[in-house]
Amino acid sequence: MASFRSGRDGNATKTTHPTLTRRVRSGTGPMAARNLHGHVVQVLGQRIVSGGIKQGEVLPPEATMAEEMDVSRTSLREAMKVLSAKGLVEARPKVGTRVRDARFWNQLDADVLAWRCASMPTADFVQKLSEMREIIEPAAAASAASHRSAAQLKRMQTAFDAMEAALDPEAWTTADIDFHEAILAATGNELLVSLFSVIETALSSYFTMSAHTAVNFKYSLPQHRAVLQAIRDKDAETARKAMLKVIFDTRENLSKRRKA
Repeated sequence: MASFRSGRDGNATKTTHPTLTRRVRSGTGPMAARNLHGHVVQVLGQRIVSGGIKQGEVLPPEATMAEEMDVSRTSLREAMKVLSAKGLVEARPKVGTRVRDARFWNQLDADVLAWRCASMPTADFVQKLSEMREIIEPAAAASAASHRSAAQLKRMQTAFDAMEAALDPEAWTTADIDFHEAILAATGNELLVSLFSVIETALSSYFTMSAHTAVNFKYSLPQHRAVLQAIRDKDAETARKAMLKVIFDTRENLSKRRKA
């Protein structure tokens, strides 16, 4: 079992990972109670997903963790409930709270996905998210071309215009996310729309990374225009191919910049 305690000489005693966090206090007093368990969720969740706390590892006793993190046992218990619901930990009689294997984690949970994006090596992140996009987005573009309404097409056009007018990578990324969300909404498939809300954090990180690594962050504007035109023309196959080109070019841009 890992220990959060430090010896009197300042060296950790029997630790398998560093202290979980700094003291959870502001300069003048404790954080509001309603924020404490959320803070604990973020600290522990990030540590678990990044590997700072190993899979299969038993967490220290509740009293030790509460003291080390400077939170009440109530806040700690609430945080553990949240982490358990996300599949990251489980409590076992006579064992304690153990970190579960990654195969049990709710990988599409917004927090888990965000923690993975933050900790995952860039090449791994790009590869896995590109694969997911290749499976979902070309088919979504084809479906949008077949089912889109005039109002939905207008929403895509508005997002595209914002991309075209963007003055910095941040504005571009925001508009880019809106464009892809509008396409998924135009499929008329509420399951796809819900899926987008889950992966939005990952896509935002992906698009931001691409925009910041490109010589010209608007490099993919022509490809997005081709997607928009195909959907306007209700040409499903062309829309599918155009979206594949968008995804391929983004992946290639990130790959080239890493090598450079």
